[in-house]
Amino acid sequence: MADPGMSVTPYWELTFDADGDVDGPERDRLLAQVTDQGVRDLIVFAHGWNNDRSGATRLYRSFFAPIPNLAPRARIGYVGVIWPSMRFCDEPIPDFPGAAPTLAAGPALDPDTRRALLKTFPDRADVLDQLARMLDEQPGGDEGLAQFGQLVRQLVGTPQPLAAADTSQEGEPVAFSGDTATACEEFAHALTGARADFSLPNPWEGAKELLRQATYYTMKRRAGKVGEHGLGPLVGQLAHVAPGVRVHLVGHSFGGRLVAFALRGLPDGVRTVKSVTLLQGAFSHYAFAARLPQEPDTAGALKDRHQRIDGPLVCCYSHFDAALGTFYPLASRLAGDDNSLLGVDIAAVLGPEWGAMGHDGVQAVPGTAKLDLAAALNGALPGSGCVNVDASAVVHRGGPPAGAHSDIVHPELARVVLAAGRIA
Repeated sequence: MADPGMSVTPYWELTFDADGDVDGPERDRLLAQVTDQGVRDLIVFAHGWNNDRSGATRLYRSFFAPIPNLAPRARIGYVGVIWPSMRFCDEPIPDFPGAAPTLAAGPALDPDTRRALLKTFPDRADVLDQLARMLDEQPGGDEGLAQFGQLVRQLVGTPQPLAAADTSQEGEPVAFSGDTATACEEFAHALTGARADFSLPNPWEGAKELLRQATYYTMKRRAGKVGEHGLGPLVGQLAHVAPGVRVHLVGHSFGGRLVAFALRGLPDGVRTVKSVTLLQGAFSHYAFAARLPQEPDTAGALKDRHQRIDGPLVCCYSHFDAALGTFYPLASRLAGDDNSLLGVDIAAVLGPEWGAMGHDGVQAVPGTAKLDLAAALNGALPGSGCVNVDASAVVHRGGPPAGAHSDIVHPELARVVLAAGRIA
């Protein structure tokens, strides 16, 4: 529990593997100690893409730091969820000096990203070597890009293709089928627009983005599994041994998907989850919908699951999030769509079918409230139901390709978590 490098106490970590199995001793420490520590409110935070435990812990240390002063009389405990995810190391993260300040030049993989990929796909070293070599050499013609696409498919595989689907209409993204050259060209144009430097698009930069998005698809699939089969049942165990502890789930990016799918894994009758706060959630904005506007017979994978919360589901979003406003819809659209998107507004052409929580909030759930950040912090936050909070006032920094996707370390967002949970 005690961590000399952590900014708050009491603090516990829960480590899950890719199948959602939790580290036994860590789980047992939390269950045994949370009551003895006098915890009334337990904030459980799941990171998005990070390469290692130290990166995730650094996020938790920074985000949690202002909370004791914001709620000095509250009896708060803190949990940092550690799950096997990764990010490409050329992505800048605001407020984290060790993160890359700018997008790496050219399509080549930097050494740190190659190591992260090897750690994520330990049995695919030969495929990764071939992918890295092709990004270095950039062979000409569509044939080279087609071969690259085949290697990407070998890397991530497609078992249980709908395991990452947030609605039943979603198919496999373009990373797994369709014309690779077209997909790479579209990603390259999107990258050029994100940089705004008027450079000519290089399809091999698009190929690197294809690899990035295919990797994230694997992380998205994994996040749902860890949430449903790992965190959800553990919250049920906690409710059994410490029924008076109020649980508040917080997730960034795919960590938002993780905590949302934990609601699907909650045992029946558990009502100890008092709030869920999504920070730039990287999953479909229709995930909680009972029916989709464009397809009324289709429901979200988490239909009505927000009703398992004894409090609000708060979704913070920002239009400065390029990862979710540009690349998420490109990678998430149905396979087989051969309409080119080159040189046009991606969100406008693809339409709302492929939107993400962190781009425009929860959609198609009747009664969802919509607030700006100032209103949410001035007492207007509802005590139940879905609530969209436009956090663009603070979530607006970050370079390409992710934009402001990871710009979440702000005391204002910590205040949103406290307000959502009614933590005085």
